[in-house]
This record gives sequence, C-alpha cells and structure tokens, in this order.
Amino acid sequence: MARLPCAIRSTPDPGDGQSKQQGAISTLMTTSDPDIVIIGAGAAGIGAARHLSGSGYSTAIIEQLPRAGGRAWTCATSVGPVDLGCGWLHSAGRNPWTEIATELGFTVDRRLTAWGEQFRDLGFSSADRAEAWDAFAQWNKQIRSNPPASDRAADAIDPASRWTPFLQALSGYISGDELEHISIADYVAYDDASTEDNWRVPDGYGRLITSARPSDAELRLGTALEGLDLTGRNIVLQTSAGTIRTRVVIFTIASNVLAGDAIKLPSALDPWRQAASLLPLGKNEKLYFETLDGGPFEDETHVLGDPHDSRTGTYYIRPFGKPVLECFLGGAGARIASAMSGEAAFDHAFSQLAGLFGSGVRKYLKPLAASNWAGTPSIGGGYSHALPGHADARLQLARPFDSRIFFAGEATHHTDFSTAHGAYESGQRAANEAMSSLAYGGRSDLAATGKQV
Repeated sequence: MARLPCAIRSTPDPGDGQSKQQGAISTLMTTSDPDIVIIGAGAAGIGAARHLSGSGYSTAIIEQLPRAGGRAWTCATSVGPVDLGCGWLHSAGRNPWTEIATELGFTVDRRLTAWGEQFRDLGFSSADRAEAWDAFAQWNKQIRSNPPASDRAADAIDPASRWTPFLQALSGYISGDELEHISIADYVAYDDASTEDNWRVPDGYGRLITSARPSDAELRLGTALEGLDLTGRNIVLQTSAGTIRTRVVIFTIASNVLAGDAIKLPSALDPWRQAASLLPLGKNEKLYFETLDGGPFEDETHVLGDPHDSRTGTYYIRPFGKPVLECFLGGAGARIASAMSGEAAFDHAFSQLAGLFGSGVRKYLKPLAASNWAGTPSIGGGYSHALPGHADARLQLARPFDSRIFFAGEATHHTDFSTAHGAYESGQRAANEAMSSLAYGGRSDLAATGKQV
C-alpha cells in the first residue's frame, strides 16, 4: 500500500523522533561473539535487554528495520508526535511501562478518554449506542456462561441481532480479525486479566519504549536474520550484514514472520513455527489527519464512522488538544485500506467523516501520516490472536528449545498478548531463562519448562 508514512516520508527514518532518544546505535557489530543475541528491537527485545543489563553477559540486538521499536513507532510530524503503532498503556495500573515512564521522565495522562462516546450523537444516537453495547455485553456473557464447543467467537453471536456489524468492528479493533477467526478461550484469558485503566503518553508510547533500551545492549539496525545453524557448539546466525556467533538466541520476532519462510530455520524448530502459525497477526492500521482551523472538531472527542458497517473506522479527535484526528482501522477495514493506495485510503476516511460532519469537512482536514504494518515484511500485521481451538499455542510458542533458543514477543504471553506490556514481560521471562541456561551450562531440562510470566 502506498502510504504517507511518518510525516509524508516514503522510507522509515531513524531520525523521525525515536532514534534521538535511543543512545548510541551501532552500524557495525562491535561485539564479534556476544553471549546473547536478541532478534528484534521491539518492546519484547528491549524488555529482554533491560533484564540482561548489568548481568555480565554481552548482549547484541539485531533489527531488520532502520529504527528500533518494532510495532511501537512514534512518528514526528509537523504538528507533533503521533503513534503509528501501540498508543495506549492498557491495564495501566499494573503495566510495567507506566513505572518506566516515570523513571525516564515521561508524562502519563491518566484521564478518562472519549473512546466509546459519540460526539453530539452524530450518526449513532445514545439509544442506539446503549443497544449496541448491550449486544456486546450479552455476547460477553454468552461466551462465559455457555461457550460453543467450537471455541469460535462468531458462534456465540445472536443471529437475530442487528448489531453484528458493530460486534465485528469491535473484534477488528480488539483482535485485528473477524469473530469467525477468534478463539473464545484466548479472548476471555485476555479480557479477564485486563483492567479498565487505559492511559496515554503525550510524547509517544513508541518513544517511551525506544528510550528504555539500556546502553550496554548493542543495537544493530537494518540487519535481517536470514538463517541459523545449530549444529556446532555455538549458534551461527546468518544475517544480511554477515555472520554472528553466539551462545544463546532470544527470538522476539512477530508470529507471522516466524511462521513464514523468510528465515531459514532448522527443522527442529518446526513445532515453534507451527505454534506461531496458529497465532497470526490480525490487521490494524492508522491514518492521521491534521485538523485545520475553523473546522467542527473539538478536543478529546470521538466518533465511530458507521456502527452498521464492520469495516468502519473509529476516529479519535484532537487528542491532548493537538490539531490531529486519528482514524483506527481493524480487521476488514484495515485489510481494505492496505489494499488501497494511500490517497484512496484517506478518501475513504474522508467520506465517512463527511457523512457525519457534512461534505464541507474536507477543507478542514489534511492527510498527515499513515501506518503500513501489513506491508512491512519484518512484521506483517497488527497483533496476534489465537485461532479457534488453539489458545494453548501461546504456551507452546513460549517454550525454550535445547536451552539455547528462547522465544518472546506478545504472542507468547498467555494473558497480555497484543500489548506492549505483554511483549515486555515476555522479553524479561525469556531473558531470565537464557541467563539460567548460561549459568547452568545450558542444561537440557530447561527446554521443557515453558514457564510463563
């Protein structure tokens, strides 16, 4: 999808407001044979590096993208920072990034947000909202009191409900896919563990995450893992920048990439690739508009584009009072936007907003920035969901292999998947496993633990 990525630039740039916060970044691997190599510099990789910091083990992080952060990306624009990836401190009261934000001097906005409200009841009356959210509550009650044997979330929908498109839209925002592809057990595990605390970082969640990388973890950007060899005493990593030898590897790459064929992995890792294939990334994208003076938009307000269209965008207006409007797309809506040109995707959002605010609204909106997660080869989507009947794949994916290969990333967390804090905690868990393995000389019994945070 041709986009307007990060301030109308065509190529992600490490100078977009994140790398300035990241400390020294290597362009050459200065540690020839590090003890531990972390694959991926997202929230999980940074979480692992923080746990390893000061341990005495030399650590290197390799990242295919030209920037750190992975699916956390704060984009610097002409009107201030916007998060193209994760933007909410979910379960914020117990989210480790909340404490890290305080440690690093980032402000955390704890106010209630407008998400779920409808500005001036435009296109979605208060009576209809009450009915729609009641349908969602009834569905939630059904999946707990009488879940279908199929474990398929769509099978719990009331076939007579006129709010099925609304439920499908919510599923797209929450899980990145339609209810037909969502495991009930997986959804409930997350929902029961989550809290109602959803806070924000005005300077950018992505910037917070990349700022947290410890200085003793070497970072090499623009370095793709192409394959690895486990036959020798040390693990041999083949990368786009040459060969690296190491004692231990921590994978934090997206489930879609692990399950795919871009990296040549030994057949012994096929069970992990199979588990990853059962935890695909859903589709989620963001479009940002600059709001111009004189328009109908008010600070900290929200509208849903069309509650009767499962592909609808959800629009957060002027967050923190910034002249910005965020369109968030999930599931079918994100897939359609990904298939469009950048101009067409913005035009579609323009049309939905015009239907609510009137055709004159176009002159008060200017395309600003957009994500393209589905089209990013080293990621390939939004966040993971378990396919029906396969919630236990998360535990399978989290198991170590041969006390030398460890797996982290949001998809490996059995309750806080799809979040930056789940990714962070999984990275810390994998780092702890790696250190235990090295301390005990790579004992094989660690390979069967599959311990979760």
